[in-house]
Amino acid sequence: MSNKVIVVGGGAAGMMAAIVARKNGAHVTLLERNDRVGKKLLATGNGRCNYTNINLNFDNLLDNYHGENPKFVYSALYSLDVYQTIDFFERLGITPYVEEDRVYPNSLQASSVLDVLRYKIDDLGIELITNAYVVHISKDKNFKVKTKDGRTFQGDKLILATGGMAMPASGSDGNGYSLAKSLGHRVVDIFPGLVQLKLEGDIFKQIKGIKFPGRAGIYSKGKLVMEDWGDILFTDYGISGPPILQLSRTALSYLRNERDIRLRVSIITNMDKEHLIKYLERRFQLMPKKSIQLALIGLINKRLIIPILKEINVDKDKKAANLSTEEIECLAEILTNWEFKIIGSQGWGQAQVTAGGVDTREIDHKTLESKIVKGLYIVGELLDIDGNCGGFNLQWAWSSGYVAGLNAAKSSK
Repeated sequence: MSNKVIVVGGGAAGMMAAIVARKNGAHVTLLERNDRVGKKLLATGNGRCNYTNINLNFDNLLDNYHGENPKFVYSALYSLDVYQTIDFFERLGITPYVEEDRVYPNSLQASSVLDVLRYKIDDLGIELITNAYVVHISKDKNFKVKTKDGRTFQGDKLILATGGMAMPASGSDGNGYSLAKSLGHRVVDIFPGLVQLKLEGDIFKQIKGIKFPGRAGIYSKGKLVMEDWGDILFTDYGISGPPILQLSRTALSYLRNERDIRLRVSIITNMDKEHLIKYLERRFQLMPKKSIQLALIGLINKRLIIPILKEINVDKDKKAANLSTEEIECLAEILTNWEFKIIGSQGWGQAQVTAGGVDTREIDHKTLESKIVKGLYIVGELLDIDGNCGGFNLQWAWSSGYVAGLNAAKSSK
């Protein structure tokens, strides 16, 4: 007799879990709070769905995943690795397109990934119930699931795949944490991950909208903690861009624990400070009569010139030839190592992922079954696991959903 498996949540992890459980003989009911599954998936990869990353391997897993116990990811990512994931989706009809290690559907449409998953759900005969907001779960001989509108569903196994708090417009409101707690699980404090940072200062309204290719690093007590390169964007509250999102999880973790953490941004990246000093000295010798404001045009964004000169207390009308050695050194320092105090981040609406979640010590890393409630499986973003930008979070969703679906389909001993 086949297991009756209930999957709560029709996001990436939930859909994968439902498909795998059904393919392995279980009767599957998939409950989704929205009027359709996969709403958040449509927003991934800027609408192109960066569904995995070919640079993910077992040598760099701990560089790309975070949580109190990031080693928790090993077993699931071994069970369904990057290439198995690509093969899985190819069999559904998704031709992979690789761009800087990031894997997208060749159509460059997130809707393509969702379409083939929805087709497979229907083709396998999975019972899909939408507009089903789960408010209570209990376990006796089997699981009893109640929805907000009073419906009740029963199953032998239950997979909790509700997602976290990021992007609440997609339906992620943190309800899964309440459900997990009601079943006896501990939830590690959650906070936004892959999110824009707020910085201290009154300079940002002047420079908002300025975008440049640069390097960003976070430092604690003067020592580099983490850095990344790419397009950086100043905003009216602070700073954004792919490198900032990559650094944000670690930066906010330090901030939440009241540990010293600072952001340094390099606007000039093709020269270190010493070489830039020599370059600036030569540059200003070629245009001695120009004001320093005019002498910097062509080197950096014009809108940055006045704010930077104010930061280092240099008069914008001062002749380039009259700059002191100390002033040139200060200018080179700010262009290669502009330091800011991090004071927070944007909220859940702008965050791409949730940091924190259900304590992984209470979950079997090989099966993703709860150690507290037999037959309960917890997957995806709901767990205290989050990844870097670049397809790592979706890979975790696919892999954890796969493992839970596979094991939930097995008959109880």
